[in-house]
Amino acid sequence: MRVLGVMSGSSLDGLDLALCQLEEHGGRWSFSIVDARTDPYDANFRHRLLAAMPGSALDMARLHRDLGDRIGRSCTDFLAGRTVDLIASHGHTLFHQPSEGLTVQIGCGARIAAITGRTTVCDFRTLDMALGGQGAPLVPLGEQLLFPEHKAFLNIGGICNLSLHHGDHVIGYDLCIGNQALNFLAEEAGMPYDMDGVLARSGEVDDGLLARLNALPFHQQPPPRSLGREWFEGDVRPLIADARMPLPRRMRTAVEHMAQQIGRAMRGHQGPLLVSGGGAHNSFLVERIATHVPVELPPPLVIDYKEALIFALLGVLRMRGEPTALASVTGARQGSSGGAVFEPFALSTPRA
Repeated sequence: MRVLGVMSGSSLDGLDLALCQLEEHGGRWSFSIVDARTDPYDANFRHRLLAAMPGSALDMARLHRDLGDRIGRSCTDFLAGRTVDLIASHGHTLFHQPSEGLTVQIGCGARIAAITGRTTVCDFRTLDMALGGQGAPLVPLGEQLLFPEHKAFLNIGGICNLSLHHGDHVIGYDLCIGNQALNFLAEEAGMPYDMDGVLARSGEVDDGLLARLNALPFHQQPPPRSLGREWFEGDVRPLIADARMPLPRRMRTAVEHMAQQIGRAMRGHQGPLLVSGGGAHNSFLVERIATHVPVELPPPLVIDYKEALIFALLGVLRMRGEPTALASVTGARQGSSGGAVFEPFALSTPRA
């Protein structure tokens, strides 16, 4: 199947779009990323996404509608008349509170389907959560199917998440903060992000701040576990926002915290660790991780669009009625095939 995967991450960079060719033969999957790009959010829309969490229910409903329209237009423009069998949109996570059985991804799938004229799958997480799971991470299933030769995966997006594969048994969980923290600090210096970790490299570790970050209660919880932006806003941001400490020192300490948490999680597990996500471009961060565990970087398109690729695959699995979530990863009572499907045509009418 030819599928367009769409991802909006918690780092608020924009919409990742990946046009993927997915094939299955005898239970083995192969893929190619035919084309991909990121459509950045303008400053106003990014502000709306940030302001939605403490905003009104009506504001959130409007944002859900408007993000669906934006995704639909981005998909139409990106495809430029090219055929696609399916659109699989993760949407944008506003709230993720597993302790309350609550996860909310906005970006109206019905409007995406209406604008593009293509079957759209969205809302991948809520069924797993209804079955007692964390609703995340879902990517480890895709890693198992698309990258069977690798056994350890790290995605550095707004949050760092790790998955470890032992034969058919897979565990995966959110590990620690990622680009949410690094980009927040870079913006203090007037930069969207810390290119190659130059700012972090210029600083020194602050042992007190490092100890406070490592002591956050979340890091003591066993898997399954997952995070939302609420955790960054409530637990991490107050620790790293203290302007009395020089910015390079705070940035360096945040990088060291991430590297230490990753190294701790990999104790007893074999590398190499396949690293993807925007943080994989931060050469200083990757260097620090590599002091704890061997690191491997995949091709550039996989670094930047692995999550969009995997949600494209999850859309196919949902249409086939096959599992999209692993209970061993999320802690749900059972695996499930989650996702809302919107068909922009009458089911009794053949597709043009």
